[in-house]
Amino acid sequence: MTVAISPPSKKQSDGLQPTGWLRYFSFSLDHKVIGLQYLVCGFIFYLIGGVLGGAIRIELASPIADFMGRDVYNQVLTLHGTVMIFLWIVPVVNGAFGNYLIPFYVGARDMAFPRLNAVAFWMIPPAGLLLISSYFITGAAQSGWTAYPPLSITTPAAGQILWILSVLLLGGSSIFGGINFIATILKLRQPGLKLMQLPMYCWAMLGTSILVVLSTPVLAGTLILLSFDIVAHTGFFNPSLGGNAVVYQHLFWFYSHPAVYIMVLPAFGLVSEILPVHCRKPLFGYTSMVYSIMTIVILGLVVWAHHMFTSGTPPWMRLFFTIATSFIAVPTGIKFFNWLATLWGGRISLNSAVLFSCGFIVNFVLGGITGVALAQVPFDIHVHDTYFVVAHFHYIVYGGSVFVIFASIYHWYPKFTGRMLNESLGRFHFFITFIGFNLCFAPQHWLGLNGMPRRVAEYDPQFTVINQISSVGALLMAISTLPFLWNVVQSALSGPIAGDNPWRALTPEWLTSSPPPVENWSGKAPLVTEPYGYGVPGEELNLEKTSNSDSDLGSKSQ
Repeated sequence: MTVAISPPSKKQSDGLQPTGWLRYFSFSLDHKVIGLQYLVCGFIFYLIGGVLGGAIRIELASPIADFMGRDVYNQVLTLHGTVMIFLWIVPVVNGAFGNYLIPFYVGARDMAFPRLNAVAFWMIPPAGLLLISSYFITGAAQSGWTAYPPLSITTPAAGQILWILSVLLLGGSSIFGGINFIATILKLRQPGLKLMQLPMYCWAMLGTSILVVLSTPVLAGTLILLSFDIVAHTGFFNPSLGGNAVVYQHLFWFYSHPAVYIMVLPAFGLVSEILPVHCRKPLFGYTSMVYSIMTIVILGLVVWAHHMFTSGTPPWMRLFFTIATSFIAVPTGIKFFNWLATLWGGRISLNSAVLFSCGFIVNFVLGGITGVALAQVPFDIHVHDTYFVVAHFHYIVYGGSVFVIFASIYHWYPKFTGRMLNESLGRFHFFITFIGFNLCFAPQHWLGLNGMPRRVAEYDPQFTVINQISSVGALLMAISTLPFLWNVVQSALSGPIAGDNPWRALTPEWLTSSPPPVENWSGKAPLVTEPYGYGVPGEELNLEKTSNSDSDLGSKSQ
């Protein structure tokens, strides 16, 4: 059901905000501008992280360190992981789409704290520049994105301290954003809009924000203590001074395993918004999806030590974390069955957004299966710190979150710009990405099962052919980015006009102009209490009244 009510208008900073393209380079308070700033900034760092990943695959194409030295390889490896996690995936799936969509979904004119929202974004560029510049100034950190002591204490101190400062800034940005999302979802909903009527992405962001607020301060405190060990030579984690490096691992993974869900829960929510629109069906099992998301939030806080089965954990602890990790697969599996049921029997438009969403389902299922395998202690001990773990992790974060990011860009690009992307280029982008990704990371399972350790620049020559196949896959992934970039730029300049609602969607962001006005609606804000009511009597009629004559443009292949 869609009804119209008129919330109070909120002016932006006394009318002093820049207009036109300048607003994207300003301290804007408009949640839509901030969302696009997150997206573009994150994609720039994705390109940087991709170059670093390409350098790693070039080095590993041969078994000897002939492209870069071992120290340089360790620096590149550390920067690649840190950039991709903290500067690409987390800011985009949370900050970019969360900022752009959440106020629409709750019927608000902006986020609860617009200035805090802007501060949260503007902490990211200097943090990223600080991290990247460390390579050229003092030499970047060499201890990987986990920064385990005693390695992080004994490697050159300057690069590690800059790494810590960068991650602390990024963590502060995430906390500010998490507080803002919780306040916006719980306190700015339109009167009459119940929690169980919210679009699924709101629930995903609510759960994610709870994880951010609870776990990120633990990482911040841990890194501050680590910096004391490096600079002041304290003994919190330094074994030679009586410290305990295993305590660091517990504290680090108390954040960093929930961080996996911080990256994938928003992706779950985004897919749950995309599929119903392009299948013309209600989202299957809404209530079970909500409960499964919140179950993951709870269980996600009590599974961290499965990363530490080889660190001397006692048998009772191994048993507990094995069971908890196995249980978390149940709510995750519920969502996959719900997505398949949403697809089943739908009038599917097999466009780029749907292809990337389906690619996500395939990749994440494969990553989830290997995750359940890694939860079993005997198997984990066999493949710990091998390329099996690298393959599993990338199937989760790239095959999962990054595929959803691309699906979301294809779906909401008409809302961002008012123009349509080229569908042929989008499909080409998907197939090259999907083939390249699986060619790159699927063989790494074999490498790990046969004992190739990760984080090494040199390896046994018996693994050469498989590594070369993996490097070819990485090359295809790099090539796939070119048609996407061309598509985005060319379509922004001269792409077909999209109309206000090209997908004939029912969620609130499509019930205003594309792109939207500063305060989201020119007049009354729609209150959508049935966001997935495709096929519900009256919903299509209400939609026709809010759409223009171009509404069917996006449902047709270009």
